[in-house]
Amino acid sequence: MRSFKFVVITLGLAVTLAGCGAPPKADLEAAKAALDSAVAAGAGEYAAASQQAVNDAQAALDAELKAQEGNWFKSYTKAKELAAAVKTAGEKAAADAAAAKETVKNEVTTAIGEVKTLLTDTEALLAKAPKGKGSAADLEAMKTDLATAATAITEGETALADGKFLDAKAKVESAKTTIETVKSAIETAMAAKKR
Repeated sequence: MRSFKFVVITLGLAVTLAGCGAPPKADLEAAKAALDSAVAAGAGEYAAASQQAVNDAQAALDAELKAQEGNWFKSYTKAKELAAAVKTAGEKAAADAAAAKETVKNEVTTAIGEVKTLLTDTEALLAKAPKGKGSAADLEAMKTDLATAATAITEGETALADGKFLDAKAKVESAKTTIETVKSAIETAMAAKKR
């Protein structure tokens, strides 16, 4: 009888101790901080694959924590490993986003210079465009298109200065497309006039 009581008390103590296991708070906080850092760095826009890796790791961690909630004998060993994976993935995503931002920033800075030169050249070409019967409306439309492109370049420069590199890139690419279209139309008209 005495050994039975001992077994019951030992088993009760083991259940109590196992049931009192707490999630690894410091590890979970470090994982959340890394996830937040990746989001703040813009990983979703600039390093989508890296951000997805963080999201997947966080989902696995959440699933493990939920699984442990339902267990009598809680073990957070796997949760600690998964939290470390989230932290590592979050740090990588933040670094990848920073590198991608710098690359886009440099590309946009270069593109702005090139597009400004293209605009100047196209405006000079427009001044030499053939003028004749029925061409006044076309020339006016081209001037309007070039003015719109100039505005887009200015907006791109503003977005670049504000750190909105993807917006800046879109504005500059739009301006470039517009200018190239106008330039091509002028060159076509000039070639037709020479015939």
